[in-house]
Amino acid sequence: MNYYSLNDPTHVVSFTQAVINGLAPGNGLYFPEQVPSFEIGFFRKLPELSLPEIAFHVLKPYTTPDLTEVVLHEITQQVFDFDIPLVEVQPDIYSLELFHGPTLAFKDIGARFLARTLSHIAKDRKIRVLVATSGDTGSAVANGFLGIEGTEVIVLYPKDKVSELQQKQFATLGQNIRPVAIRGTFDDCQQLVKTAFSDTGINQTMNLTSANSINIARWIPQSVYYYWAIAQLAKTGKKIVVAVPSGNVGNISSGVLAQKTGLPIHRFIAASNQNDVLPKYLKSGNYLPKPSVQTIANAMDVGHPNNFPRLLQLHQNNYSEMTGNLTGYSYTNEQIQKLIQSCYLANNYLLDPHGATGFGSLLDDQLAANETGVFLETAHPAKFREVVEPVIGQQITLPAALARFDKRTLVTEELPTGYQEFKQYLMDGIS
Repeated sequence: MNYYSLNDPTHVVSFTQAVINGLAPGNGLYFPEQVPSFEIGFFRKLPELSLPEIAFHVLKPYTTPDLTEVVLHEITQQVFDFDIPLVEVQPDIYSLELFHGPTLAFKDIGARFLARTLSHIAKDRKIRVLVATSGDTGSAVANGFLGIEGTEVIVLYPKDKVSELQQKQFATLGQNIRPVAIRGTFDDCQQLVKTAFSDTGINQTMNLTSANSINIARWIPQSVYYYWAIAQLAKTGKKIVVAVPSGNVGNISSGVLAQKTGLPIHRFIAASNQNDVLPKYLKSGNYLPKPSVQTIANAMDVGHPNNFPRLLQLHQNNYSEMTGNLTGYSYTNEQIQKLIQSCYLANNYLLDPHGATGFGSLLDDQLAANETGVFLETAHPAKFREVVEPVIGQQITLPAALARFDKRTLVTEELPTGYQEFKQYLMDGIS
């Protein structure tokens, strides 16, 4: 499979080069030349397949011939090695729990796939990975790449806008992980990454690549768990509506990608916090990026979603087609808190702030009698205990995977939002 730039369709590269580049020239996003179309027999067989088997079948068209079948099989067995249960929260509304991986967030899947892929395709060269995070991306990428020879990971995050536990998951590791607190917003962090990629001199000097969902090896593997969800709901006989907490729009774009291969998802809901650029676009047709605001669902604090061009391309840049497939809802901090509380009291099910927006959107959408709703629970609620505990009036027991970080000491550097300071920081770190 080859990939082209959404900014310049004449720029076409292999899977390997797209992964290493991260972004195309001019900050273009890479997109597959063809979206695979799977046979109906594959979808009928889904309930019989294991998660790694589904991943291998789904990812093979996107990665060959650059990854051999042997290598891809090895990677999918390593990456998809934890459970992704589908839990019925209340009648006809299910939670797809994506938080059972090493860092208890859905981004473990894409981050670990990217790390293992780079270890195969970028041998004999040192790769420096830039990643901007508003929360879980940093921990997933840092832990996915920790100790991988030939890589150095630079994690940019907005100072004082990431939960303490999330920060400790990437800013206490050492080794090849370099955390940097930026005195600004996530959008500022994201802009620094984009500017570095457009800086030809430093890009070539440092062999930069991205670990955000702009990288195809982060973005495409996320489509796998949509197949897994449909496999577990195959016997319901109802149309499936999937609600996706949406910030940088990579997650919902990967779901639509799966849908375009023939996966029977009826439609999607984009759920957001007060950073509601996508829901407003779906209602008005006007795409108006704006400075992000800080909320209790911090992983969605994005004012200029990176993956929006992919979402457009998946709908052939047709607003009517997109709005026929997607609806959008947004929630204030207070509404998110009420959703966490009401779901816990009514269903004895604890939501994290991001999953709460997905759950709430299914309630507000008022599903038809022939529809079943699935929302993505993207992170373990314990990662947001400072938000969740006051709402439910009790303490949350930290899972072992989080407890081991709780007592660690943060070790981080700090920079302003200016690119020249960041560029100097990068150049000073060249070894």
